[in-house]
Amino acid sequence: MPGLTTRDAETVRIPITGMTCASCQSRVQKTLQTHPGVQDATVNLMMHNATVTFDASATNPAQLVDAIRQTGYGAELAPEEQSAFAEQAARDTAADEEFVDLRRKAIVSGIAGVGSMILAMPLMDASGMALHNSGQIADPLMRWQTGTLSPALRTAMPWLYALPISLLSYGLMVLTIAIMLWAGRHFYTRAWASFTHHAADMNTLIAVGTGAAFIYSLIATVAPQFFMSRGVPADVYYEAVIIIIALILTGNAFESRAKRQTSTALRALVDLQPATARVLRGDAEVDVPVASVIEGDTILVRPGERIPVDGEVVSGESAVDESMLTGESMPVAKHTGDRVIGATMNGTGAFRYRATTLGADSMLAQIVRLMRDAQGSRAPIQRLADRVSGIFVPIVISIAIATFVIWFIAADAAPAVRGFAAAVAVLIIACPCAMGLAVPTAVMVATGKGAQLGVLIKGGVALQRTGDVTTVVLDKTGTVTEGKPTVTSVSVVSADAAGAISSDRLLSLVASIETMSEHPLADAIVRYARERNITVMPTTKFESITGGGATADVDGVSVLIGNQRLLTERGIDTSAMTAEAGQRAAEGKTPIYVAIGGNAAGLISVADPIKPTSRAAIARLRSMGLDVVMLTGDNVRTANAIAGEAGVDRVVADVLPDGKVAEIKRLQAAGSVVAMVGDGINDTPALAQADIGIAIGSGSDIAVDAADIVLMRGDLHGAAQAIELSRRTMRTMKQNLFWAFVYNVVGIPIAAGLLYPSTGILLSPILASGAMAFSSVSVVTNSLRLRGARIE
Repeated sequence: MPGLTTRDAETVRIPITGMTCASCQSRVQKTLQTHPGVQDATVNLMMHNATVTFDASATNPAQLVDAIRQTGYGAELAPEEQSAFAEQAARDTAADEEFVDLRRKAIVSGIAGVGSMILAMPLMDASGMALHNSGQIADPLMRWQTGTLSPALRTAMPWLYALPISLLSYGLMVLTIAIMLWAGRHFYTRAWASFTHHAADMNTLIAVGTGAAFIYSLIATVAPQFFMSRGVPADVYYEAVIIIIALILTGNAFESRAKRQTSTALRALVDLQPATARVLRGDAEVDVPVASVIEGDTILVRPGERIPVDGEVVSGESAVDESMLTGESMPVAKHTGDRVIGATMNGTGAFRYRATTLGADSMLAQIVRLMRDAQGSRAPIQRLADRVSGIFVPIVISIAIATFVIWFIAADAAPAVRGFAAAVAVLIIACPCAMGLAVPTAVMVATGKGAQLGVLIKGGVALQRTGDVTTVVLDKTGTVTEGKPTVTSVSVVSADAAGAISSDRLLSLVASIETMSEHPLADAIVRYARERNITVMPTTKFESITGGGATADVDGVSVLIGNQRLLTERGIDTSAMTAEAGQRAAEGKTPIYVAIGGNAAGLISVADPIKPTSRAAIARLRSMGLDVVMLTGDNVRTANAIAGEAGVDRVVADVLPDGKVAEIKRLQAAGSVVAMVGDGINDTPALAQADIGIAIGSGSDIAVDAADIVLMRGDLHGAAQAIELSRRTMRTMKQNLFWAFVYNVVGIPIAAGLLYPSTGILLSPILASGAMAFSSVSVVTNSLRLRGARIE
């Protein structure tokens, strides 16, 4: 079954066809959310899919597909074996085909529209010139047609005006029918599908507007006396129908192309995947498809080649450009034992490496999947547009009916004609598309921009909430500091039961225990011991003490290592180490206390320098008006030394993981919106508690999974970039929603005739269609500006 499985529910992503506006999206989403067994449903107009979390004991994906189809839209389950790469390729192909089809229909309809306008000029002369000469034509477009275009055509094409009026009318009728059935067919079929499901959307407005104009014109053509006997000119609006369809299709084509550009970053990631890999099989080098690479294969990479899959260097060295995935501009040196990432670019060296993670587990595939999920998610601000979209179309139809009635009652001349034109203009100018695209387009562009910066944002909720952050809480080790500590000294202060203990034996006992730990400080001690060929011995009764240290039996003695608090709690006198520990802590080093056989035995000092970029990044966060706090389990003196070097004023030190959670809760209770930045397993509870969890990408997988944002570059500048990107995106979303709402608030009254009493101007349905067609394009274009935003 396609989807991601959790303990309580399953999640499935269902492609949907036929959605064109916010009303479509709202209807499908409401149907899914009320379906039995559905826990959550998100429908994305941009991605043309629905992400549904459901109780597998109450429903299944096939039933969800049926529920979508019952709303009048198409739905099919994606193939189970389809990868994120294949899914994106299929989406790109569909988008290309949609754009080509819309462009072709827009061009043909546009040409037909120009031709129909020319053919309609003699018909306008018959009923409109007298009105124009008396100054009664309220439509600016018709004034121009009858006052400027018609005289020019009469001079250039006198034969046109000699043709029988009936021939022109029937010719335009046939041309209009052809355009409606070919180019505009989907407007009417989708509108009918909505009607049969007791709903209405953008297609309903277009179909009703153009359909009413066509039926009016058809009656005027075949039974003109029906109007003339009632004192109403037998005008036809064929050219208006064709041009409206052409303009809407033109807007749809531009919108389709612009929407295609919103996924540029995701498409660029997919395109990074090399097609083949040079694999060592026996003694031969063989080029094989990347899909054929198996775990453990040895792969050869030459200068200037892209690395095919993730792996670990076994021989050779080079510098690798990882900027396309991490945002890091400088190439990263790679030596034996270093990790390399598939799709990154090798520099001038050559090396061999062993394939490790492949396919869907590779870093590139995970990033693509994460971006796809993020772009398909919804920001909370979208709820406003959803509420309006749910009632928008019925309200517009009601306004159009009221407009006709008011004009018919109150118009000073040609009330039926003017009322009809105004009602059609109201139907056409109303555009729920812009409201549906206002937020999703910004989310897509912003998450793509973030990926280019090496900042992976896991969805619209995180994207919106990040901009509200007021306090940034930083873990120390691996976040502010390099996370690659080194041992600076080993001091012996006591003796064990066997007599005097040497520093080498102390180091041997401690390193033996630390081989069981994944903490960066433990790794530093083990590495230091091995560099000096110190023996590492087996351990028994190992116990890890969260936030404190560890204990075990090694070579017949009980060894306890950790911070001063741990030893004190175990009743061990540490006074002999206090002076030296204080001195090391003041230097920014972390003192690790060692007790053997229940007695204080020695002190190992470990230094973890701050990252070169930390001080500038923290200064940047503060310049953005954010409070910065460093939260660490290290002792107070070491923490203060590191904080002073990094430029952090406020430090909370000597706290366990639950203490970190408590501090974040305290900040939240005081009204702060908190972002927690960390990298270790011990940071996971704090990352989950914070309003926004930001994980260093080089940290533990658990921390990355718990976070809302992942910094691929491992640089605190990424946290500042994420917050700045969120703030800019929220501005863009608000601009989009403002203009989408204002467009309708202003456009609909003007189309209804608001300006007529004071200016004598009545908006043409053709002009209304032009405004409607490009309103969505303006929203998408505004979102695309985020691609060029300068976020250093």
